Amino acid sequence: MVVVGIVIGTGLYRVPPVVAAAFSTPFGPLALWAVGGVIALSGALAVAELAAMFPDAGGLYVYIREAFGPAAAFLFGWMWLLTDPISWAAQALVFSEYFGSLLGLAPLAEHLTAALLIVALALIQTRSVGAASWVQNIFTSLKILTLLALAVALAAAVRQPQAASVSVHSGHGVGGIVLALLAVLWAYDGWENLTALAGEVRDPGRNLPRALFGGTLLVLLLYIGVNAGYLHVLGTAGVAASRSVAVDALRGTAGGATLTLVALMVMISVLGSLNGSMLSDPRVFYALARDGLFFRAVGRVHPRHHTPYVATFLGTFLAAAFVLTRSFTDLAAAYVLGIWPFLMLAVLALFRLRRTQASRPRPYRTWGYPAVPILFLAASALVLLGALWQEPRRVALSLALTAAGLPLYYFWKSRGAGGPPTPQDQPPRKDPAGS
Repeated sequence: MVVVGIVIGTGLYRVPPVVAAAFSTPFGPLALWAVGGVIALSGALAVAELAAMFPDAGGLYVYIREAFGPAAAFLFGWMWLLTDPISWAAQALVFSEYFGSLLGLAPLAEHLTAALLIVALALIQTRSVGAASWVQNIFTSLKILTLLALAVALAAAVRQPQAASVSVHSGHGVGGIVLALLAVLWAYDGWENLTALAGEVRDPGRNLPRALFGGTLLVLLLYIGVNAGYLHVLGTAGVAASRSVAVDALRGTAGGATLTLVALMVMISVLGSLNGSMLSDPRVFYALARDGLFFRAVGRVHPRHHTPYVATFLGTFLAAAFVLTRSFTDLAAAYVLGIWPFLMLAVLALFRLRRTQASRPRPYRTWGYPAVPILFLAASALVLLGALWQEPRRVALSLALTAAGLPLYYFWKSRGAGGPPTPQDQPPRKDPAGS
C-alpha cells in the first residue's frame, strides 16, 4: 500500500500527453510505459536486497552509509531534507487545486488548504504508525479501485470521432522519446520511500522484497491499463493534444459529472501519495540525527506513541513554508533533480556491499544480478543526461546545493554530536497495529 500509494500521485493525469506526443501509433506510448515500469522494477529488485540486509530506519541513507561512508550518506540526507518537504508541498498543492476547483476557492485559499492538509496528516503520523497505516490502506485501496474502474470505463467507451482529426506537433525521433521516457520515470518514482520504514516492518527480510516488487508491478499494470483506455477513447493524437486527459477521455462517459469525478480521483490519489511520503520520509531525518550528523532532538521518539515526532514536525514546517511560497512546477522539478543521483548511488551500493560485506546474511538476493541493477543504472544515467540537456541551470543549482552539504557535514562531525542515545532517542517501535 505504501509503494502504490506513493508512486501513483499525479503522474497518471499529467504525463500521458507528453508520452503520446512522441509517437504516431498507440503501441509506442504503451511500450514506453512498460519500459519505464521494467526500469522501476529493476531498481526495486536491487534495493530490496539492501532493505532485507539492513532493516533499519533511514532506508537509502543506511545503504549509502554502509557502502560509501558517512559523508556520502550525509549528502543524501541533506538533499532529502531539502527536497522531500518540497515533494510534500507539491502534492498538497495538487490536492488543493482540485479541491478548490470544486468549491471555487481563490489561489490564497488553495495554498492555505494545502498547508492545513500537511499539518493534519502530520498529526496522524505522530499519533501512531498504526493510525497512519490505516489511512494509507484506506486511500490506496480507494485509489486502486478508482483506477480499475477508470480503466474498465474507458475500455467500454466508444472512441471519440473528433480524436482522429486532432493535429499536434509531436516530438518524434530519439530526442522526443528520451524526453517522454524522462516523464515516465518521474511518474514511477517513489517506490524507494518504503525502505525508510524498514525498521518498523515485521519480518523485513521477507516482507520488504515482496512489497517492493509487488507494489511496483501493480503500479505498472495500472498505468498500462489506464493509458490503454486513454488511447482507445482519444487516439494517440488526441491524448497528445489534451490538456486534461482524464477529463477529455471521460467526457462522453460521465457527461456533466466528469470534472467532479476526475477531481475526486486526483484528490484520493494525492492523499494516498502524500500520506505515504509523510509516513516514510522523516525516518531519514531521524537516522541523520541518530548518527550525530544533525540536531539530536530530531532523533527523538515520542515516549508514548513511539513515532519520530520531531523529525515529522520538522518536515511539516518546511513543507508548509514551501507550499505558501512556490508553484507546483518549480517544486516538482527541484525534487526530481535533487534525489535521482542518490537513487543511482544506492543501487551502486549493492555492487560494493557484495564485495565488502560478502559474509553478511542476505535474506533476499537480487534476481537477475548483475543485469537487473545495471539496467537501472543505465536508465538513471539517461535521466540525468536528459535533464542536463533540457534544464542545465536547474541541474547546476541542484549540484551546487548538494556540494553545499559537505561543509555542513564536517561542521556536524566536528561537533561530536553522536554518542549513546538517551531514552527519548530509542528507535521507533514496530506498532502491533501497524504495517
